[in-house]
Amino acid sequence: MASDISNIIKNEIASTLESLLSASSNVEEVVLVNSEDLEDCESINTTVSFDLGGNESKWNYFVPVATATQFEYLMLGGVTDLKDKIDDEITDAVKEIISTISGSICTSVNAQGFGDISGIKSTMGDSSVISLPNRSDNNKIYKFIVKLNDDNLDIYISFDGGSLPFVELLTNDKSSNDSTSEVNTNSQTSIISSLLGEESVDNLRLLFDIKMRLSVRLGTKVCLLRDVISWDIGEIIELSQMTSEPLDILVNGVVIGTGEAIIVDGKFGVKIKHIGKIK
Repeated sequence: MASDISNIIKNEIASTLESLLSASSNVEEVVLVNSEDLEDCESINTTVSFDLGGNESKWNYFVPVATATQFEYLMLGGVTDLKDKIDDEITDAVKEIISTISGSICTSVNAQGFGDISGIKSTMGDSSVISLPNRSDNNKIYKFIVKLNDDNLDIYISFDGGSLPFVELLTNDKSSNDSTSEVNTNSQTSIISSLLGEESVDNLRLLFDIKMRLSVRLGTKVCLLRDVISWDIGEIIELSQMTSEPLDILVNGVVIGTGEAIIVDGKFGVKIKHIGKIK
């Protein structure tokens, strides 16, 4: 059974938009749409090729005019007038966002160490301004409803047949694949059951989608105030951590394990070496 990357896609869309647009972002819902449900409106279509463990797959991102104009407006800090139609500047802004989202998805997927989708890479393709397309027989189009600050904006992604086994859990509709969902939660359930008992598992599962901030601590140092106020640009601060020592992994500020720094597709990552209380 294929590894599912649905949550990775949703998380990277939200986190990338939050980072690039300096706005609170969350994927509120993902809906599988039919061709007759697509509104006939202008949108930016960007094609991205993914190497899924040796198999090439194409994803088409469709960003409607209302979403695209909002993206460019926020990227410029909201200091210009909000445009009402797509131009070259808006297209470039959307391409940059799609490129960053796709790269972040690859980085996160590779960090998971999935056996059937390792070494995923993305390559940006062409962008064009079109009307929202009809769905082909082999592709499925999903509408991502993204809450950006106080606005709900739509992004559509079309996945070809090579990608579909990896995104079966994108929607919350159980009819999409109940058996796959059950397999993916078996390991979580068994661990929690052993700790809390069966009667607590269903209630605790309600908390699984709560977002928590993960950080990695390179080291610490105790400093005097008089030293801190004397620092200037270019100052080198020596930390207590040795380069050969494991790094602390924190969730919401609490140390939950240790790991080592790695490079994944040109970005920093951390490989978990230990989970649990630090001895």
